[in-house]
Amino acid sequence: MTDEADILIQAERWRRSGAGVAIATVIETFGSAPRPLGAHLVVDESGRFVGSVSAGCVEGDVIAAALDVIADGGPRLLEFGVADETAWRAGLSCGGRIAVFVERLDEGALELLAASNRLSAARRAHAIATPLDGGAAGLFDEQELAAHGGSSRLVVEDGSRRFVDVRLPTPRLIVVGAVHVAQALAPMARIAGFEATVVDPRRAYASAERFPDAQLDIRWPDEALPGFGLDSATAVVVLTHDPKIDDPALKAALAADCFYVGALGSRATNARRVERLLTAGMPRETLARVHAPIGLDIGALSPADIAVSILAEIVLERRRKPLRKAKPEEAA
Repeated sequence: MTDEADILIQAERWRRSGAGVAIATVIETFGSAPRPLGAHLVVDESGRFVGSVSAGCVEGDVIAAALDVIADGGPRLLEFGVADETAWRAGLSCGGRIAVFVERLDEGALELLAASNRLSAARRAHAIATPLDGGAAGLFDEQELAAHGGSSRLVVEDGSRRFVDVRLPTPRLIVVGAVHVAQALAPMARIAGFEATVVDPRRAYASAERFPDAQLDIRWPDEALPGFGLDSATAVVVLTHDPKIDDPALKAALAADCFYVGALGSRATNARRVERLLTAGMPRETLARVHAPIGLDIGALSPADIAVSILAEIVLERRRKPLRKAKPEEAA
């Protein structure tokens, strides 16, 4: 499991089955920390676990602490860094430091987690605020979230500490066009933590034989896309080169709040596409949001290469981080 929502769903399942469960959460990071704030590791009383708080570096020590928490009910605050003998022994040599809060999933926390999981299933942003010095956790819904900030963080007020764990909708990729690139892109996107759906009304293309593990939708895009509830956690890519399929998909995606919209094709193909959509009444500034030619320029040739370039551009846009520039001596 790579998606935090799936990890927390598993925590609820294990607890409702009668097993003792603890949840470990990254609450502070310093330097080159291997996992971000809000990353979770869930452990049950038998030692089964899902998720990660350090990409494998200190999981063994966190699991041991989680089993102690399940046994005695007392939460633990763990810290690991390169100067810590435990961290070195466990392999945290990346130059960073992390703090991990481990708590047992008791009945009250279970009901709060269940409410959070329902909100996640409905693709509604929210947050769980957990006091680290004792007291009950609370839930902020989507309307309250803006007042408390949009990212996970440790808050210190009047000498008391709480961790605000912001839980956003799972990133989603809608691939329009069940072509060769889509055959590589859909499974790559799932590995990267995206919910992926391939939309194509052409049954010969959108078949279970060609996409054995993909979620398929064989409706026309203008029928299918509005039903997805396109939002700011959704990326849409169009790959067919067929205006009857691509153009309605682009119109739907650009009318929504999608964080990424991309279209396959050369600069000449894109210029023709832009002229069609301008003629259809779409504003030029809206069409400027389309990433075309699609993908980062990595010299991609094969369908798999192109899929890598597309997914890399989607991740870059989602994180909104500029590409690193080569140092002068590296570029020489």
